[in-house]
Amino acid sequence: MIDLRNIEKAYRTKAGFSYVLRQISLEIGEGEFVTIMGPSGAGKSTLLGILGMYDQNWEGEFYLSETPVHKLAQKERSKLNKSFVGFVFQQFHLLDDLTVAENLDIPLSYRNIPKSERQAMVADVLDRFNIVAKKDLFPSQLSGGQQQLVAVARAIIAKPKLLLADEPTGNLHSDQGREIMDLFKKLNQEGTTIVQVTHSEENAASGKRVIRLRDGWLENGNANIKPKT
Repeated sequence: MIDLRNIEKAYRTKAGFSYVLRQISLEIGEGEFVTIMGPSGAGKSTLLGILGMYDQNWEGEFYLSETPVHKLAQKERSKLNKSFVGFVFQQFHLLDDLTVAENLDIPLSYRNIPKSERQAMVADVLDRFNIVAKKDLFPSQLSGGQQQLVAVARAIIAKPKLLLADEPTGNLHSDQGREIMDLFKKLNQEGTTIVQVTHSEENAASGKRVIRLRDGWLENGNANIKPKT
């Protein structure tokens, strides 16, 4: 599903270029559950942003289900993202002027799903995440953990083929975190490809393969280790 070839990301500084990612080449098959790990500043979130097509400024080749993302205009990348990808952001990125229910409806509206069907899907997800009582509240009225749950619910509501998650349990207590990982494992068993960034070895154990980054490089060339069976 994902094929990266010599991906590089750099920022121009007064001293020259400062690289965040160097020569990243890896493949992630359809239906895999992959974890990206590494110390702070290793480039993990940057790589996830490229996979989600939120970061436009990088070099190299990126194929998503054989579509050459590196050749697409920004508008085409955005369209592909909306139809294909679910993303759990580390900073939530909920829309402050929309209620919880309205935030959940947003990814469904991109897929031209009839309003009545969208309402049913939102109600189902609200119930699954035990946040029915929060549906008419705005993000500012929620705790950090509650916002995280809404962010995860929003990412999975449209049943994306590719789910990307940046520290998906970072603001949740341990029981909630395990519930989210159990949900991810179930989605993966149903065919969703998942790539998560985490510092948690427990969360990493939910996946089938670990990719480690250090200082922007793949560590020990382990990106192509075969998945656990």
